[in-house]
Amino acid sequence: MDRPILFLDVDGPLNPYAANPTKRPEGYETHRFFAGTRDWGKRGLRVWLSPEHGKHLLALSFDLVWGTTWEDKANEYIGPAIGLPELPFVHFPLTERTKTPALVRYADGRPFAWVDDEIMVADREYAEAHTVAPFLLHHVSPRLGLREDDFSLLREWAENLED
Repeated sequence: MDRPILFLDVDGPLNPYAANPTKRPEGYETHRFFAGTRDWGKRGLRVWLSPEHGKHLLALSFDLVWGTTWEDKANEYIGPAIGLPELPFVHFPLTERTKTPALVRYADGRPFAWVDDEIMVADREYAEAHTVAPFLLHHVSPRLGLREDDFSLLREWAENLED
């Protein structure tokens, strides 16, 4: 059986952007990314990332896929900062109001988990209506980012698929 997919959002799960803006969360490092002054300004975009996240994600029994509006830019900026190799990514058409249809299409019947800070009831309803495969939509606090409890939940969910 194929391993399940883990769709990774950046802002919220990996970058706890809603944490106290004057105090970097413990275990995170500050990164400033520059994509030209037009995009992120002279000071760049401030992102907090934990260098530990990469190894924790790679230890899970999932095929990792960027499920973020960063799309391919996640491979350029985020992956190297947390120790992830280049990953496939989902393209999100501008005509769709939520990420869920694109994620379900990408999964194409495979079991999947999605970690994001913006999962709504409508996302769950869409997944229930459009896939027969097991799925887990897991909300991650944008104030805290991914934590050990989140990794434990993902690990247990993937292990239960194998039973």
